[in-house]
Amino acid sequence: MRALVLDDAELNNLVMVEALRPIPDCAAEAFTRPADALARIHAQADEIGVVLTDYEMPEMDGIAFIRAARAVPGFAHVPIVMVTSYDARALRREALEAGATDFLNKPCDPVEIRARVTNLLALSRAYREQQERAAWLAREVAAAVALVEAREREIITLLMRAAEHRDTDTGNHIARVAAYVGLIAEALGMPPERCRLLSLASTMHDVGKIAIPDAILLKPGPLDPEERRVMERHAERGARILESSSSEVVRAAAEIAVSHHERWDGTGYPRGLAGEAIPLPGRMVAVADVFDALTTERPYKRAWSLEAARAHLIEESGTHFDAAVVRAFVSRWDAVTALAGQAAVRAA
Repeated sequence: MRALVLDDAELNNLVMVEALRPIPDCAAEAFTRPADALARIHAQADEIGVVLTDYEMPEMDGIAFIRAARAVPGFAHVPIVMVTSYDARALRREALEAGATDFLNKPCDPVEIRARVTNLLALSRAYREQQERAAWLAREVAAAVALVEAREREIITLLMRAAEHRDTDTGNHIARVAAYVGLIAEALGMPPERCRLLSLASTMHDVGKIAIPDAILLKPGPLDPEERRVMERHAERGARILESSSSEVVRAAAEIAVSHHERWDGTGYPRGLAGEAIPLPGRMVAVADVFDALTTERPYKRAWSLEAARAHLIEESGTHFDAAVVRAFVSRWDAVTALAGQAAVRAA
């Protein structure tokens, strides 16, 4: 490791470098100008293990130099020793507040210099080893989490592939809804991790349709009242399928499954929740789900245009939908139209 020595007097630098020479694995480098020493710190902060700086210098005193050095990224924990002939308590206090680690009095004793610098270099090495260990642990944890998340996504994909066999459009529908939910979450200011979680969880919003008979699920025309009641059971059935999981994603999916057909005015199903009593993820999926249903062709209807579907969402704000969620969705309109893809082409 390097020891950086700063003193405007060349002779003092020579004495200090000579005193440091016997220290194993320590290469001392001397500077007479604070600006040059700071430039070296900026360029090679990770190679410097200790700094020894004089207090009295014409361009910048030792305290100002310490403050400047501490401001360099990655240099906050490198030991800095102030070398001074002054023994004033106020000066030492100011130096400590600026970031000094230790002090040496002039004239310096070479034995004391070596002892203190050896100890400080050991401290510096220990800190860097700790940082490297922490970084290694962080990478290991990230890898383990990524593996768990990958397996979770795989299980969810397999589950939704089973649902896709029941309805030929399900795969495309859930992909678009997930993308729309991600946009809404971003527009609402949610952190990226939360956006990804809700986007993935939303893919399971209709998993309860696995339990709906084909005669109802694939009926080419409108459902009669009894068929509608059977279809509406998919919300609670989806929640029951998902609710016992310990996975955060699947628990969010259970919440979405049971709440995405609730309406802001309380006339939705299955529980008749209203306003903010409806979980926010359910309100988000409600907007995404209805928009995609409107803009894609189904056995019983033609696709709406994107603009007509947008107007419907705005018109139903505060009755069917949470107005804040609709505003978030519309605020990402360019991305929405891009994601609509083939649905937009068919509606044109």
